[in-house]
Amino acid sequence: MKVVTTIEALTVEVQAAKQAQKTIGLVPTMGYLHEGHLTLAKTARAENDLVVMSIFVNPTQFEPDEDFESYPRDLPRDTALAESVGVDIIFAPSVEEMYPHDGGIRIHAGDQATILCGASRPGHFDGVLQVVSKLFHVAQPTRAYFGQKDAQQVAIITTMVRDFNFSLEMRVVPIVREEDGLAKSSRNVYLSEAERLEAPAINEALQLARDSFLANGDAANALAKAKAHIAARTHGEIDYIELLAYPDLTPVTAETEQVLLAAAVFIGKTRLIDNCIFNVKEGL
Repeated sequence: MKVVTTIEALTVEVQAAKQAQKTIGLVPTMGYLHEGHLTLAKTARAENDLVVMSIFVNPTQFEPDEDFESYPRDLPRDTALAESVGVDIIFAPSVEEMYPHDGGIRIHAGDQATILCGASRPGHFDGVLQVVSKLFHVAQPTRAYFGQKDAQQVAIITTMVRDFNFSLEMRVVPIVREEDGLAKSSRNVYLSEAERLEAPAINEALQLARDSFLANGDAANALAKAKAHIAARTHGEIDYIELLAYPDLTPVTAETEQVLLAAAVFIGKTRLIDNCIFNVKEGL
């Protein structure tokens, strides 16, 4: 496995792969790898000739009240983990390498970024699109890999790829779950024993809402069932539970095919997110 830190060095590797007609899988990360990242990398390894993982803590997606400097970083640890799952190249640039100039041009994420998790993080998804678009141009991937757990982020990037004609395939890897259905997250370690027992109710609520909506198409009733389930089985505080067309994140209509059910719930002081995406006609 190679570790490269400059765009020029990565470009050399990418051009060689392209000339050899190899497929390239890109796994964008901010490092401090966990099981979700490794699942993305394993999927990319199975589907591509060359796997590139970017490790870059992107300053443009941090809000002023979020501490960019304190975000966890451990490149030696991440390098060992990435190599263990078959990553070929790690691209670990500096901020100066990624953003040597500021010409003032910005990417605006639009209405999709004003709801769900984006409601409390104005500008966050603008920064996400900025860095992802740069990574797409530099790595020139055949396929790019993202986790379904960050469903809003995936929806917004998918929309950019579609609307701006990026020549790549978006691969969305299903949420990795614990045996009791709780979505795996580094935040789960902050749950007390009692809170951990309550946390699976979030996924249970989403499944109840999904089944209800598929049965009668009544979004309001489906969401009410989900909220009632969480209220009855946890001491949690619901941030949001929403049912939206996917990937546009607009209200569901009679023409909607794909639906996103997404939730964010505070269990104690820990904010947990979860979701499910399904086809209205097929129930998948």
